[in-house]
Amino acid sequence: MLNVDEIQKIIPHRPPFLLVDRIDKLEPGIRGVGRKCVTMDEPYFVGHFPGKAVMPGVIILEALAQTGAIVMLSLEQYKGKILYFGGMDKVKFRRQVVPGDVLTLDVEIIKHKGNFGVGSAVAYVEDQVAVEAILTFAIGE
Repeated sequence: MLNVDEIQKIIPHRPPFLLVDRIDKLEPGIRGVGRKCVTMDEPYFVGHFPGKAVMPGVIILEALAQTGAIVMLSLEQYKGKILYFGGMDKVKFRRQVVPGDVLTLDVEIIKHKGNFGVGSAVAYVEDQVAVEAILTFAIGE
């Protein structure tokens, strides 16, 4: 398990844009399972939506991407690098995420060649799928 201090040693994101609170399972270069505890204090809830707080889908995708970044940047050859979004495919939003929910962020690397790769990403709330997507990435300096 990685706590937030250990996560910040791997990826460059910082609050309020660090969207992974902890990593429960980590197989470097293969798979990671993280958590994001969604609170009403998140800055995007001010405008999304007044009177009906819903976590923006793109923020959930970013949390999944950060989890994937932790998976890849945990490999020795990528330490100190940055993982960039290359694209998203087959994105499906299946459930709203609201304050009080705990997102489980599960990313499995399904293809990796050189500095490029693809991950299968699923965000859950309890046992319900909230978002699923195929994410492509590039590793840079």
